[in-house]
Amino acid sequence: MAMPMRFDPLADLDGMWTTQLAARYLPLPELPDARYECIDGRLVMTPAEVGTNSFGELRLGRILAPAAEAAGYYVYGQVNLTFSPQRWIQPDLTVLHALPKSDEEDRWIPAHLCTMAVEFVSPGSRRQDFVDKPQRCAEGRVPYFMRVEISRRLRHAAVELLALGEFGGYDTVAKVVSGGRLRADAPFPIDFDPAELLP
Repeated sequence: MAMPMRFDPLADLDGMWTTQLAARYLPLPELPDARYECIDGRLVMTPAEVGTNSFGELRLGRILAPAAEAAGYYVYGQVNLTFSPQRWIQPDLTVLHALPKSDEEDRWIPAHLCTMAVEFVSPGSRRQDFVDKPQRCAEGRVPYFMRVEISRRLRHAAVELLALGEFGGYDTVAKVVSGGRLRADAPFPIDFDPAELLP
């Protein structure tokens, strides 16, 4: 008598992932702390980022929040930023211009509510990052994208602010490294030295 095959959501649902299936099967008990993103039904999992990036994410959230909130925006941490039922990413920080209207939207935040997505990268994450978040956000018409790169060993931080251009891609608004100041008037007043993101 043949043994019944065991259901493995990672293998059996490959290429078919949707927000509905993710709500049912994720997180996996064996991988509770993984980051789960999905591109066209294919699940992409990555481990938690380095501690230095986590520190920088919290610090940047505190830096951006006062001006963002004064201008009517909401600064969130990592969320499921959703472009379609088969496509979502998890930015490190997400700035919304409107709050989700339902529990479902709160779990799968529609990209049309997002004003700016923020991604922290490091030399290690560049090798393992299989999702081009700026491209996905540009395709989803997210007006702004911020990329932050931190090197703890070198005591170096760089920040680039991008804005959606007329041809659908992002244009660089400002780019600065530790010791300089990133200044921008939109989407809300921004003014900080990337060195402030280092522990």
